[in-house]
Amino acid sequence: MENKVVLITGGSSGIGKSIGTFLSAKGCKVYGTARNPHNYPDFDAFELVQLDVKDTDSVQNAVKQVITKAGRLDVLINNAGVGITGPIEETPHEEILNVFDTNFHGPVHMMKAVLPQMRKQGGGTIINITSIAGYMGLPYRGFYSATKGALGLITEALRMEVKDFGVTVTNIAPGDFATNIAAGRYHAPVLDGSAYEDKYAQTINAINDDVDSAGDPIQVAKAVYKIIQQDKPKVHNPVGAFMQKFSLKLKSILPDKVYEKLLINHYKL
Repeated sequence: MENKVVLITGGSSGIGKSIGTFLSAKGCKVYGTARNPHNYPDFDAFELVQLDVKDTDSVQNAVKQVITKAGRLDVLINNAGVGITGPIEETPHEEILNVFDTNFHGPVHMMKAVLPQMRKQGGGTIINITSIAGYMGLPYRGFYSATKGALGLITEALRMEVKDFGVTVTNIAPGDFATNIAAGRYHAPVLDGSAYEDKYAQTINAINDDVDSAGDPIQVAKAVYKIIQQDKPKVHNPVGAFMQKFSLKLKSILPDKVYEKLLINHYKL
């Protein structure tokens, strides 16, 4: 594990910072990213490089900078992401585009940027941070579920395409963890008189309650560490509370309408 070079998008806070701090303590050379590293003058957990995952020039420059400094790139962790809530009918389209650009297109840009180097050096690991929400369409979080679900499917496809190059691709699907994603999440406004007004407001309260009782993101960091030590990690790696992970098992065995009824009951819809 010593001297393994790791690049983490969105490494300045939350899950990304926890992963980077944990891996640094294990002997990895970690580079995190932030759109504006100068906004973190006291950050000393590991080195931050400038990166906007929505900007392909920024992506290429950041990857080149890490390879120039370290001579190689062993692990990419696609962690940068944004949240979004709102009725599908009422969510502004520019916000839909933004969440897809950040949560889906951004990781794709990153994977395309690092693969030439990983092929050249004969191997590497790509870990996409998806979400348990990506395995199901959650009410009033449909666009977030869609971005994470799409990233999970790309993970499955790319994994098969690059296996002969010694590159491993997998995902970690966290449940709810205590991070600052809620502060940066886009909430479509609760509109007075909207057909969704009461149910949407009720669901936002339930989402916030889940975040308030969320777990420690160090669990995700430990899952990352376990994966990068494995030769053949699983495709899907859910991490979270028992009931959140159990919900995936239920979805795989229950009839669709029965599972839908469970979600309706959970959100009191």
